[in-house]
Amino acid sequence: MLRKILTLSALTLGIGAWACTNLIVGRRASADGSVMITYNADDYGSYGYLHFYPAGHHAPGTMRKLYDYETNNYLGEIPEAEYTYGVIGQMNDQQLSIMETTFGGREELVDTTGLLDYGSLMYLTLQRASTARQAIDVWTSLVETYGYRSEGESITLADPEEVWVLEMIGRGPGRKGAVWVARRLPDDCITAHANQARITTFPLKDKKTCLYSKDVISLARERGYFSGKDKDFSFRDAYAPNDFGARRICEARVWSFFNHHAAGMDRYLPYVLGVDSCTEEMPWCIRPDAPVTLVQLKNDMRDHFEGTPLDMTSDIGAGPYEMPYRPTPLYFEVDSVRYFNERPISTQQTAVTYIAQMRSWLPAYIGGIMWVGCDDANMVPYTPLYCCIKRNPECFDEKTASPFRFSLQSAYWLSNALSNFVYPRYSQLFPELQRARDMIDRNFEDIVASTDTKAAALDAEAAKQLLNETSHHAATHMMSSWQKLFERIIVKYNDMTIKPERDGQFLQTPGGEHVPVTRPGYPERYRRAIVRSTGERFKVPNN
Repeated sequence: MLRKILTLSALTLGIGAWACTNLIVGRRASADGSVMITYNADDYGSYGYLHFYPAGHHAPGTMRKLYDYETNNYLGEIPEAEYTYGVIGQMNDQQLSIMETTFGGREELVDTTGLLDYGSLMYLTLQRASTARQAIDVWTSLVETYGYRSEGESITLADPEEVWVLEMIGRGPGRKGAVWVARRLPDDCITAHANQARITTFPLKDKKTCLYSKDVISLARERGYFSGKDKDFSFRDAYAPNDFGARRICEARVWSFFNHHAAGMDRYLPYVLGVDSCTEEMPWCIRPDAPVTLVQLKNDMRDHFEGTPLDMTSDIGAGPYEMPYRPTPLYFEVDSVRYFNERPISTQQTAVTYIAQMRSWLPAYIGGIMWVGCDDANMVPYTPLYCCIKRNPECFDEKTASPFRFSLQSAYWLSNALSNFVYPRYSQLFPELQRARDMIDRNFEDIVASTDTKAAALDAEAAKQLLNETSHHAATHMMSSWQKLFERIIVKYNDMTIKPERDGQFLQTPGGEHVPVTRPGYPERYRRAIVRSTGERFKVPNN
């Protein structure tokens, strides 16, 4: 979501309050031929829910009210389209999916007089376009007509056949529209973006793989951002200079994704560590060593740099239980010296996590699946919702709860209740959550495979009914399973102890009372750290 730009005087390393991640897999780079794109929507304090818009016809003269995506403040109205596609989460019923990350870029190019922000544009475009290429036309036409009020954005637009990444930024106060460039991902490649613009130079005469606004270079010249030859123009370098924060906090997440799927990525470590501005930069996209599976992509979304020089589980910040999370903000100060925390793909402030899977060999109503979870991707299973769904499951609905009202009927609040209980004793409690999470994931993958086969044998309306029922049953099953896990973990690990069990049942005395609990205390590594830190203070005398 929105990444607010912070100036050098505010935060010298240039990363903002909100930040998101998109991972992207072309159809020939995936194991089953599907296009897959992801979105960890990381919004501090936000209530996680799924947007839902039913398909519909609209009478001439119908107006669409617009509200700011971040504040919900009313902005104005625009004419509604004659027909709008149905939307669940970030996918419409034609299998078009749109995700985003905010890179911010040049502050002086934000035009607050524009009517459309990036959030409004995502859902307007999903309702009005059926393919990724059409979505680019709809998106950029809306911006030119009504103005663009957000900061710099990287947008992923995907359908069952192709993926495009669109990067855009405003023209400045009072100048309607935006400058932008869009590149098509080669089908056999993967790429990602994580709050930093990634399109540098681009082909100027290949409209099959690259589109751009007519003034994308001339505005940079006018503003003094670029003075070279057109062929050497880099969108990122002109509009979102690649500073330390952009590399260590943002590009490092892209590197971690690439590192899971291709050998030799260590060559780019100096670049993402930010130690030398002259080191070799990562390419915009790469070919994976092997086709990427859905299961792998789920695990990519749950990554904390494990097993790399950026691993978050071994330093003192991980605490006694090797927690791969850090409290925000990203930057902190000690004795007037500024420091930072690592920023992984998986983070506690995720409001909603998505994997959009688009399959060209199936009818659209079967082929499009939104795999969703509310909360940190590492701490939740992914629930499958077919794109033809007719209503939002209650647990994912906006009205079920709010940022200020807890409800165990809300996937977001139930998941947060469980994850926030697990975080403080991560290494001790997480393995149990992980086993349950992965079992539900596998169950849902089997259900989808079976449902696909059943739906393909039915007529369209009967198939849609089956897919709608399957989606709602999946959401209900996820909530029921997670409720039981929450209750079990609280009972088992209450008061920093562990209730003994055998074959999944807590041990009891013949009279029905609990047997003595296990009291593991701190892990050995941390006990030794306490002794090193406190010396003789807690040593028990010999007498």
